[in-house]
Amino acid sequence: MSSGKTLKVVAAAVTIALASTAVLHAQQATMSFFVTSAGKGEGANLGGLEGADAHCAALAKAAGATGTNWKAYLSTTAPGGEAGVNARDRIGKGPWTNAKGVVIAKSVEDLHSETNNLKKDTNLTEKGEIVSGRGDPVNMHDILTGSDPDGRYSTAGGDTTCGNWTKNGDGSAIVGHHDRIGLKDTRHMKAWNSSHGSAGCGQDALKKTGGAGMFYCFLAN
Repeated sequence: MSSGKTLKVVAAAVTIALASTAVLHAQQATMSFFVTSAGKGEGANLGGLEGADAHCAALAKAAGATGTNWKAYLSTTAPGGEAGVNARDRIGKGPWTNAKGVVIAKSVEDLHSETNNLKKDTNLTEKGEIVSGRGDPVNMHDILTGSDPDGRYSTAGGDTTCGNWTKNGDGSAIVGHHDRIGLKDTRHMKAWNSSHGSAGCGQDALKKTGGAGMFYCFLAN
């Protein structure tokens, strides 16, 4: 191939790459859902709901998202049998799209139904990247939620939210599987938002069952 043709091929490739990047950036600007690309580094101690929301907002801003009212999909419990906070009540009405413009759910009801579009290749980070899951060299499919399958705080008893997202030692938190793959072929084990309890609240404990302290973020509209 002549040098002239080579330059044309290279130029065309660069143009295509730049166009693809521009499209991704435009989609990221309007995204309204993502899995955090990283936790806060202190296990399940997220600084409570306020700290978790702030982490969502910071990651979204760094990725170029224009929305600002970001909410972590996390439930909390209250002492004395009083009602806790439901994750489903924090995130707005939908619809929500990921960093590549794909709709993952049309409404809160759709999100918590069998018809949602949540799976490994749509549960993307704010950077538009796939999170590794079961079967990959490093499994990080455990996503912190503290919720039951309907997105409500758990009434199972015991610690299900790592002290309402303030602990990084003893305790436990309910996690979901972003890749919808579980140890058992049951709906519960494959639930994106409620599969099992973590081995603890520290970073190393979260890793034991395939987690990294990540969580879901939604733009509340």
